[in-house]
Amino acid sequence: MLNMAEGLARLRALAEGPVVSAVADAFQTAGFELAVVGGPVRDALLGRDVHDLDFTTNASPDEILKIVTPISTAQWDIGRAFGTIGARVRGEQVEITTYRADSYDGVTRKPTVEFGDTIDGDLVRRDFRVNAMALQVASPAQQPEQERTFKLVDPTGGVEDLVAGILRTPTDPNVSFGDDPLRMLRAARFSAQLGFEIADDTRDAITRLRETLKIVSPERIQGELVRLMQTDDPVRGIRVLVDTGLIDEFMPEVSALRLEVDEHHHHKDVYEHSLTVLQQAIELEHSRHPGEAPDVPLRIAALLHDIGKPRTRKLEDGGAVTFHHHDVVGSRMARKRLQALRFDGETTDAVATLIELHLRFFGYAEGAWTDAAVRRYVRDAGDLLERLHILTRADVTTRNRRKASRLSSAYDDIEKRIADLREQEELDAMRPELDGNRIQEVLGIKPGREVGEAYKFLLDLRLDEGVIGPDAAEQRLRDWWAARG
Repeated sequence: MLNMAEGLARLRALAEGPVVSAVADAFQTAGFELAVVGGPVRDALLGRDVHDLDFTTNASPDEILKIVTPISTAQWDIGRAFGTIGARVRGEQVEITTYRADSYDGVTRKPTVEFGDTIDGDLVRRDFRVNAMALQVASPAQQPEQERTFKLVDPTGGVEDLVAGILRTPTDPNVSFGDDPLRMLRAARFSAQLGFEIADDTRDAITRLRETLKIVSPERIQGELVRLMQTDDPVRGIRVLVDTGLIDEFMPEVSALRLEVDEHHHHKDVYEHSLTVLQQAIELEHSRHPGEAPDVPLRIAALLHDIGKPRTRKLEDGGAVTFHHHDVVGSRMARKRLQALRFDGETTDAVATLIELHLRFFGYAEGAWTDAAVRRYVRDAGDLLERLHILTRADVTTRNRRKASRLSSAYDDIEKRIADLREQEELDAMRPELDGNRIQEVLGIKPGREVGEAYKFLLDLRLDEGVIGPDAAEQRLRDWWAARG
């Protein structure tokens, strides 16, 4: 629960910090208002770590740049059209924005920008009341000889919402989401990030207005989705997106996981299973790599790993349900979806590959693999092997303790075998013992398709039999070439 006395003490510490003080003094001297705004104020009150200082001011972008240049080591104005100037002050990146109000015209995918002249007007147009608070640290009304003071500006009741643990828009949610439909997606993210409930009228507006998300660019939706997946509890936010129907506007494959179960055919709840896998993957991620940044591709793969099931579901005689090749189908579906959301190629490839490979291990659990099978598993996973380890372990959600224990033991065994093989054979390299140049010398051929075929033969030999030595590899290559005629 929010303790206001402690919260105000943290706000004072924020106002008196070296970066805030330096920026505030510069704007005070220039005769302008300045306030720390949004997330830093919210997080200071909640006792959370404060990151990314954002300021708002009545100064214009040109005036902001003129004020911050003498106190900063770098400046950038890439956001000038939106009223934002960035700078590096005392080693920390800050952004300073002219009082403004963003809105959409309901047709284009880019917000229009209108500059304002009061801090209250700026705050009331922000996304949620808990983010519509400011810590005023500079004011022309303050006399130069006076000690600089700070004031909490909260025109919409953000403090009360912090105490209640609730998210609601500063104005009518129909107006707020009409100004920027991306705020609906932010509601899910902040619910996950802060552990807050969404007010009924705000949630109802998301359900009612979800189709307006279509005017928001895929890049902005992707950015907000990534931020949601970086939270400690993205499952909470995903439930909001699915329950309101908002997710159908940009990732309908997730809500499609809620397969109907009739009285004759039974299977586990794929939607709930997928959320559990995501949760377990995050727990394994934290335990195996403590302190590292959230692994977004892994988390997306965990969420989407079974999206091929609805498309491949087959109801068999006798009540069985099968999902043959849902791994391959799901991989293609995920690739197409992430490309539509403008994800980078590396992330898209990682997610698609993890989904395609996520069932491979269960063949090992059913019967011991040969060393060749283990090598192929490592080769196919490549640098995604550790992520595949986590995803595969997280995919075990059975309540049958004996089965869960058997699968866990099997994966312990395959990881140990991989480690042993890596130590013995430098498994990571996974290359034939002869390179392309040597292949050409041994066979007396020129670069071309036949060199590639010979290389593949030697790679398969390496996978099947391990290291046999270059002399033996050359002889096997000659035998293979002779057999080809």
